[in-house]
Amino acid sequence: MRSYSSGFIFTTALPPGIAAGAIASIHHLKNSSVERERQQDRVARVRARLDAAGIPHMANPSHIVPVMVCDPVLCKQISDTLLAQYGIYVQPINYPTVAKGTERLRITPSPLHSDEDIDHLVASLSAIWSEIGLSRAA
Repeated sequence: MRSYSSGFIFTTALPPGIAAGAIASIHHLKNSSVERERQQDRVARVRARLDAAGIPHMANPSHIVPVMVCDPVLCKQISDTLLAQYGIYVQPINYPTVAKGTERLRITPSPLHSDEDIDHLVASLSAIWSEIGLSRAA
């Protein structure tokens, strides 16, 4: 049986259907800018809404929006609260990935996030920020 089940023996290889889907996605993205433009729009909207709410985030040219918490315990607590109470998964980034004192939440807006999704995220962060008593950006 094992001799005829290459997928069983060589589990690091992608199944043909997954490989074909990945190739089709690459071909599509080489010819379409719609997804990139939409993601850039979503990132800009998240940043603008965070600015309006006074939630500090790191300026960078990336699609990643780092929300600065600067405390490892609070960073994990905020991440846990976002998931448990608001249904939002945001990764906490702590030492050793970042220097101590620069802990942050990693927000990665996708082209599929709606205005409502972004508003829910920022309202949720604002509520947590107020509850914990973190300072707002100037």
